[in-house]
Amino acid sequence: GYGDSPAAEMVATAQTRIAFLDHILQELDLHRPVLVSPSMSGRFALPFLLAQGDQLAGFVPIAPVGTKDYTSEQYQQVQTPTLILCGDRDTSLGPQALQSLRHLPRHRVAVLPDAGHACYLDKPQDFHRALLGFLHQLE
Repeated sequence: GYGDSPAAEMVATAQTRIAFLDHILQELDLHRPVLVSPSMSGRFALPFLLAQGDQLAGFVPIAPVGTKDYTSEQYQQVQTPTLILCGDRDTSLGPQALQSLRHLPRHRVAVLPDAGHACYLDKPQDFHRALLGFLHQLE
């Protein structure tokens, strides 16, 4: 349902997106994965994090959409270790996401210099360094 793709009824609500993502994780037989969520995937990842974050070993939001849809109290209930990533040149979604996601109690922030919204494309080495550092911390 984004861009030129047709709307999909099976993922029209937060509840159906949670069920969809849960189904994918079960089908892939993934146990406590780290969920990496850039931009539009926030519509799937954030509801899943809030409802079933205990199934995740970690969460890596990269300027996801939908962060304003939830309250600071909802975020404060999540105990999933989180690395909030954004580029310093992302002047819309990055700061907006950081403002909301900073309420997650077990978070750290990595702002990539000279990177825009798709910071993983603009600064792949910096992105991977931050991501791998976070993953090693979870071990």
